Amino acid sequence: MNKEMEVLKLAEIMEKYSAIGILDMHKMPARQLQMIRNKLHGIAVIRMSKKSLIKRAMEKTDKMSKLREDFEKCDFEPALLATNDNPFKIYKFLKDNRSPASAKAGDRAPKDISIQQGPTNLPPGPAISTLQKVGLKASVQGGKIAIMKDKIVCKDGEIITQDTASVFALLKLEPMEIGLSLSSVFEDGVIYGKSVLDVNTSDYVNMMINAVHQAVNLSVNTGYPTKETIKIIIQKAFIETRALCIETNALEKDFIDEILKKAIREAAALEMINKEV
Repeated sequence: MNKEMEVLKLAEIMEKYSAIGILDMHKMPARQLQMIRNKLHGIAVIRMSKKSLIKRAMEKTDKMSKLREDFEKCDFEPALLATNDNPFKIYKFLKDNRSPASAKAGDRAPKDISIQQGPTNLPPGPAISTLQKVGLKASVQGGKIAIMKDKIVCKDGEIITQDTASVFALLKLEPMEIGLSLSSVFEDGVIYGKSVLDVNTSDYVNMMINAVHQAVNLSVNTGYPTKETIKIIIQKAFIETRALCIETNALEKDFIDEILKKAIREAAALEMINKEV
């Protein structure tokens, strides 16, 4: 590899695209990487290179100064992702294209890994002590080992120990994910971390709906008309005017019939009271 040419190529990519991301390539199978590259063709570019060369390329471009700080903290095998598309859309694509995998000692947990309460298929025996080593409460129920309480056995980003890996193997769990992980993205002077990029679409839609409801309520209740709320404000004003006229017996042609009906009801009620007396 011509290192100088590679640095120039990396710098060219960083300047060409509006969004530059750092990918975690840890244990990424070549076959799956090629499949993702094919799906991203024309949308995003994945460039693998030595960490030292990527760093040198970042130093050649002023706009990479913020991302360079994140990059230098990487303790994984990095690669660059470059795109002019929405980084949130790219993150979701990469997340949707991951597949479950078994865990080995030394792997880094991709998220909080919990083991749920309930029965297992394990017979009574040494397996109980293996489960207890990671803090799980276990007992024998119906001739099988049962987990008595939910527990997070490995938190997001923690290294999986041999004991924890043994428990996953016993329970036939696949807590790991094979796929590309987008650590952070730099776009228009802003760095988006994984926690920001990982948007739950349903939650986001619900937040937008709630925001619209609150905006409508604010507009209507303060009498601040907008194109979207003017009809509601007029309807509210009409209802309040009608109620006020009827309550105060204000003679208004639009409500005179209801005022008369009210007077008739009140007269009938008064007559009923007089009869009882």
